[in-house]
Amino acid sequence: MSKAGSKILGTLFFILLISFIFYLILLPKKIVKRNITKIEIKGNRFLSETDYLKQTKLLNVSEYNRLTLSIIKDRLDKHPYILKADIEQNDKILTAYITEKKMTAVLLKGTVPYFISERNEILPLMPNTKFIDLPVISNTKYGEDFKSFELVKGDDLIDALKIIEAVKLVDSRMLNRLSEINLRNGKDIILSFSGYPVPIIFGRGDEGRKMVYLESLWKNQMLIDDIKNTKYIDLRFAGNIYIGSEITGQNIGPIQ
Repeated sequence: MSKAGSKILGTLFFILLISFIFYLILLPKKIVKRNITKIEIKGNRFLSETDYLKQTKLLNVSEYNRLTLSIIKDRLDKHPYILKADIEQNDKILTAYITEKKMTAVLLKGTVPYFISERNEILPLMPNTKFIDLPVISNTKYGEDFKSFELVKGDDLIDALKIIEAVKLVDSRMLNRLSEINLRNGKDIILSFSGYPVPIIFGRGDEGRKMVYLESLWKNQMLIDDIKNTKYIDLRFAGNIYIGSEITGQNIGPIQ
């Protein structure tokens, strides 16, 4: 065979090879029926298995065989509470191992509650959410609006998150007792702790220093006994803690 004939033959072979590769790439994928009869949810705390499946449109068993594993995973990953979902199939049962987002607080907009996640996302509170023991942030400053799936913005809400972070760093037990951060529409912040009936006038700024003072106060049993007979604790003054008989009344004195 001549050199010209060899080149032509080689070119034709190359063209056929490329064409075959493109055919394989563009060949319509056959849908493989997986015969799924049940989807299980593992790792859930905020919602029941049924609620997660209902809210991600995975409750109808008759539709399972029309769904790919990637579609099922995508639906779960998009749920507001889920950070990620890992799925596996064993025979006819598909198990979704979910990792839920960590929540920092419950935020009230009027009477409508939202979650704030550890990543500072504002998330809707879904129906049938199980009770979560988190501090409640109330009475945000007038004019500071927010919507679901946005990140926290505005100095008022950021002040509240700074307080939560300060409590967490000082004493995790205090964080478990923190029940409300009342932002008072931009005025001095008041804190409430479960088990401590005395409100804390926290003010604004110096969150870490004030929380250290408050933790030191609670470690002193004699002072705790005195506080039980008072109306409030005031942390607004540098270097001092004041105990008062009324929230608007005269301070009794400083506690270093």
